[in-house]
Amino acid sequence: MTPSSAERSDRLRELLADHTVVMPGALNALSARLIERLAFEAVYVSGAVLSNSVGGVPDVGLMTLTELETHCAHMARVTRIPIIADADTGFGGPENAARAVRILEAAGVSGMHIEDQEFPKRCGHLEDKTLVPAEDFCEKIAAAAAAKTSEDFLLIARTDARNVTGYDDAVRRAQKYLEAGADGIFPEALQTADEFRNFAQDVDTILLANMTEFGKTPYLTVDEFSAMGYNIVIFPVTLQRIAMKAMEDALHTLKREGAQRSLLEKMQTRQELYDLLAYRTTER
Repeated sequence: MTPSSAERSDRLRELLADHTVVMPGALNALSARLIERLAFEAVYVSGAVLSNSVGGVPDVGLMTLTELETHCAHMARVTRIPIIADADTGFGGPENAARAVRILEAAGVSGMHIEDQEFPKRCGHLEDKTLVPAEDFCEKIAAAAAAKTSEDFLLIARTDARNVTGYDDAVRRAQKYLEAGADGIFPEALQTADEFRNFAQDVDTILLANMTEFGKTPYLTVDEFSAMGYNIVIFPVTLQRIAMKAMEDALHTLKREGAQRSLLEKMQTRQELYDLLAYRTTER
């Protein structure tokens, strides 16, 4: 029997009270299994990965709540660790954000974040983003908070203000979002270690740091984020990028050599796959 959303949420709160939690982004249920197998304590479900790997489309708000629910439910059914999901802008207004909480809780998710961009949203590390008024987003946060079945379900408000209206507005918005009922804050696309350090001093709450690649944020370690006061560090697209590059290289080899023999040492074996899946078989 896999844990419920409430049980996972309770476990996540325990972890966050003790240390900084590292959350790799899973591509699918199989990679979520691997994340758990390698002793990571929680898994992250990226909206970008859902859009790219599942939908084959850019991360511009094209995927639906139903698609996110199905994606998360597959992961929840085969793991026991907490799951945080990227719920984009909440899939609409306050009522939609509240419904997203109820649906993702039922799917086994232990926390989610929504962001203060206008729909259609853009990747947080791109230019030309547009924000909704802070007061409107506070209504969405309040509705989502009121919809929680478990008090431990982690509702995180992401603000993209840093690269739209500036650092000070990001702090102001974060404080308003906490007053509206958010449990934590995700300051997207801060640009220096000093900004991360200052934000943690200016906003006293559960904080999520996004250590994505090829973006505006400098490459910092989990220990560095932890020393600054961040409770969660996500690596949302790392596994997708690694997997896609490996697949591209393998396809070049297949086209060039007409065989896969030279790739065997780079592959997960049949038995390793079966072990990960807990597939009982005598086949080797």
